[in-house]
Amino acid sequence: MTAILGISAYYHDSAAALIRDGEIIAAAQEERFSRRKHDPAFPAQAIQYCLSEAGITAAELDFVGFYDKPWLKFERLLETYLAFAPKGLRSFRAAIPVWVQQKLFLRREMQRGLGPNYRGNFVFTEHHESHAASAFFPSPFQDAAILTVDGVGEWATASYGVGRGNRLQLSHELRFPHSPGLLYSAFTQYCGFKVNSGEYKLMGLAPYGEPRFVDRILDKLIDLKQDGSFRMDMRYFAYCDGLSMISPAFEQLFGAPRRTPETPITESLYMDVAASIQKVIEEILLRMARHVHRETGMRQLCLAGGVALNCVANGRVLREGPFDEIWIQPAAGDAGGAVGVATFIWHQLLDKPRGAQPTDRQHGSLLGPRPQPASIRSLLDRESAVYHEFDSDEELCEHVAELIAQEKVVGWMQGRMEFGPRALGARSILGDARSPRMQSVMNQKIKFRESFRPFAPSVLQEHVDEYFATRPAESSPYMLLVADLRPDKRLPVSPNGPHGIDRLKQLRSIVPAVTHVDYSARIQTVDPERHGRYYQLLQAFARRTGVPILINTSFNIRGEPIVCRPEEAYRCFLSTDIDVLVLDRFVLRKDQQPVRDQVERQKYLEQFHLD
Repeated sequence: MTAILGISAYYHDSAAALIRDGEIIAAAQEERFSRRKHDPAFPAQAIQYCLSEAGITAAELDFVGFYDKPWLKFERLLETYLAFAPKGLRSFRAAIPVWVQQKLFLRREMQRGLGPNYRGNFVFTEHHESHAASAFFPSPFQDAAILTVDGVGEWATASYGVGRGNRLQLSHELRFPHSPGLLYSAFTQYCGFKVNSGEYKLMGLAPYGEPRFVDRILDKLIDLKQDGSFRMDMRYFAYCDGLSMISPAFEQLFGAPRRTPETPITESLYMDVAASIQKVIEEILLRMARHVHRETGMRQLCLAGGVALNCVANGRVLREGPFDEIWIQPAAGDAGGAVGVATFIWHQLLDKPRGAQPTDRQHGSLLGPRPQPASIRSLLDRESAVYHEFDSDEELCEHVAELIAQEKVVGWMQGRMEFGPRALGARSILGDARSPRMQSVMNQKIKFRESFRPFAPSVLQEHVDEYFATRPAESSPYMLLVADLRPDKRLPVSPNGPHGIDRLKQLRSIVPAVTHVDYSARIQTVDPERHGRYYQLLQAFARRTGVPILINTSFNIRGEPIVCRPEEAYRCFLSTDIDVLVLDRFVLRKDQQPVRDQVERQKYLEQFHLD
């Protein structure tokens, strides 16, 4: 048996993944264990979990792979600093010590992290090779085109090629500093969100605005070609020579300074800017997809890289692009590189066979730790919690479905934790999508996040096309595709109604809590093969209400990683306005619990700068 460990680390959202004889056994992000959001540190705890899940020690590993080539990345940094010297001195002084002390000596760092008993080989793949491998090798396609799009790896910012059987080859790339991901991140910063974590907020804000700046972006900021490649006018950007994404010229172009983070979004300008760059990134990806199709002749497309988390653009590529099917790596960002490098070693370097499967090889992306009932019971008894344990899944799901139908907000923790940024029904907060008040309640009293943020629907796969503009029973298990609500499920809206963020107050559909202001929704389809007990819960709710849809958002508050262990779920339950906690078959109601110490609640929220 051959065991391979993949590692992504030191830049953003570090992770580890372990495959054995080609099968993905475990994968997890370090943040889930360290409780530090997007933790970039060496993923020591994630590695230990993967080894434990596989039942092996580091000494039994055959290969350890790292998801990019540090020396190539360092070359790009040095060339960039020299090209812009002396302007980049501050950035240079901030970055170089970390490189000299750690990043250039990753073999040593990994050996130290694994311990002296590991005697196998270390393998370093290029960043976009790792993305491509993470997209193609776990996919359900025997042959497919591959498109990877992100901020930057070593030099590449986007690449494409072909995967056939157990081999892939990337043939073309877009190079730094011209980058779809960095372009989008520049607008993320301008609109007052945090780079590398706030891009999804920019996507969520876009439907509130009008894309009136599209021509300005295309005329001034980028020169976009028909194949989706482009060149950026670097006078407007500062990421090559400074500690900011944008220059003063960028702010002058849009006639206002960048929005101050955490301030209310009252200016329509930022909504319009968000709408404009969203349209541009969609156009870039559509042009890239069409070009890749012309060049490869493939019918299927695999996507990865951070930009592949833009589910609005993904939905357009699927519905307006030339490919019959697309598959997107659920952990499309840097974390997924750990899966990519491990599968690359197995198939590409060791030349091991690969056969396509009807679904995929990602196992629903449920690749993290699974709490045992005995440990949950021990925790609850230790905390003097009041709970009821159900004897069967059927009884449990019927009971919880009834509570959700009563507009109770439910923290739901089941089975193995998700790998990637989305909660997929294992570490989720659930609510009734029919409720007009649920979006506001969950955003402001539970998630402690911006009111404009939409929630995603989980929908039984066999009913998805009854509510959304998809093909019959179309699969979207990883919440990476957006589709419009069908017209017959919409409610009429006055054209003279509120504007901007106030559009939230308008009821737009029979499932208002998961309908964005443009009638779109980020869909997760739920099926029995991947989702087990979560599928049973949705079935129970559909029988009770006639609606096969639940709100599904990640089990955490703003600034906190998704909960990993029952202890974190229990603390979040007691410190927020979640009404019900479900841990495996254990159900706790908030109104039956001992009174929570308000000081302890406040300390919990202050960890994430909330009050």
